Amino acid sequence: MNFKEAVTTCLREKFATFSGRASRSEFWFFYLFLIIVYAILFILIATISFKFLWALGIFILGMIIPALAVTFRRLHDINKSGWYFLLPFPFEVIARMLELEPSLITLSLIPALLALGLYIYLLVLYAKDGDKKNNRFGKNIYKRKK
Repeated sequence: MNFKEAVTTCLREKFATFSGRASRSEFWFFYLFLIIVYAILFILIATISFKFLWALGIFILGMIIPALAVTFRRLHDINKSGWYFLLPFPFEVIARMLELEPSLITLSLIPALLALGLYIYLLVLYAKDGDKKNNRFGKNIYKRKK
């Protein structure tokens, strides 16, 4: 799947489809698209006018669902639940709560480091080869078409 196909798939065909599977190329090309658009909007805001801030807000709100959907489908492709993307969240919350109390700032490093480790684990999962056979989330998407 190339860049254009990945963006089209995520924004038109599977905008809010949380079931099924997404290949590595679909996932990474879509996130590359997001980064490029964010960069363009940040440059417009920083160089031309803060009036473009509304465009950034609309873009962020509009991309939440397709970004979550492709993330779920990517995790499904490696036979993991889509909810794995939430693994670091409780540790992030605990770390932020501990940071509120000045005497516990040092202690907040423990959950923050655990969250960092889980983000690295998720990055490894996102980069991992998909299942080359059917799994519980769908049929093999890597079959060669004849």
